Amino acid sequence: MGGFAIGTTEFASMGILPAFAAGLHIDEPTAGHVISAYALGVVIGAPVLAVLGARMSRRILLIALMALFAVANGLSALAPTYGWMLAFRFLSGVPHGAYFGVAALVAASVVPRARRSQAVSRVLLGLTIATVMGVPFANTLSLLLGWRWTFATVAVLAVLTMVLVFALAPKDPPHPEASPLRELGALKRRQVWLTLGIGAVGFGGMFAVYAYLASTLLAVTGVSAEVIPAVLGVFGVGLTVGNLFGGWAADRFQMRAAGGLLLWSAASLALYPMATAHLWSITPVVFLVGCGGGLSSVLQTRLMDVAGEAQTLAAALNHSAFNVANAVGPWLGGMAVAAGLGWPSTGWVGCALALGGFAIWLVASADPQGKPAEAPQA
Repeated sequence: MGGFAIGTTEFASMGILPAFAAGLHIDEPTAGHVISAYALGVVIGAPVLAVLGARMSRRILLIALMALFAVANGLSALAPTYGWMLAFRFLSGVPHGAYFGVAALVAASVVPRARRSQAVSRVLLGLTIATVMGVPFANTLSLLLGWRWTFATVAVLAVLTMVLVFALAPKDPPHPEASPLRELGALKRRQVWLTLGIGAVGFGGMFAVYAYLASTLLAVTGVSAEVIPAVLGVFGVGLTVGNLFGGWAADRFQMRAAGGLLLWSAASLALYPMATAHLWSITPVVFLVGCGGGLSSVLQTRLMDVAGEAQTLAAALNHSAFNVANAVGPWLGGMAVAAGLGWPSTGWVGCALALGGFAIWLVASADPQGKPAEAPQA
């Protein structure tokens, strides 16, 4: 439920951008800065809150993070001006990465070690299902009742998540040796940085295509605007399937699963430019590109193995890396389009980024520290 709430507010903001731009009396490019503010909040908030919450019980920390998320989204629904909206969306992004990181650790702690990645993929399932169900619902709600109700609904989902975590999450005492300094120890580990680099670069390929998918469908494929939500839904289904497969593969093949998924992404992204001319060809390729999202659960578990005692910070940083990818991919894809290479060129940009992530994976795999000792119980 927490992942569903976060995924809905993150992805629905893009869909309702024209509505809140008009409501706040700003143009759409300026409104786009609101989405960037959220991503910036994720990148900054994940490590800061993970370190500050080092001495807290993970159950209590999850509730506190979701409380901040609920308040920030409630304030977003009430934002009177663009400036306030910018501040509230930044605040909404602050707990995002830390929540997913801590939730992944809690999920991994209640299953046998051989099923940790599948447990992590269940946590991320809320995020992927949000792209299939939450975003269309939010867009419909915005059309019927106004864009403010989208953020208000997310705030309600966040409160429901707090209740569920309080009632169902295991009661764990704080680790007696936990401290901010111990969490910062993760930053000394080369494998942590390499794993984060794989996500920041390799995941950027998927975002390079996704950010301009609607524009490509309109300008190249030639479909009507009514078809776009269905194709985006296909992407979400691929993301969900890939996430479940990634968890299964990571439990069986560990880091090799990441290399396989990066090559999958590179291949599917290379097919994208050739598939954009027709709806019948672009739709299955969009599904294949979405399946590459399974990389997230693989890297989340990998960080548990290489972070030593600094589990919380490393787990949270994973989502900072993904939001770096969310910034880098569209930026490079936009440069290709602006250079006159056309909307389909985003697929080649995405393929290059996926291969860049694979190159970092090769370095990480060859590193003597690439086969860490038995990781502590999450």
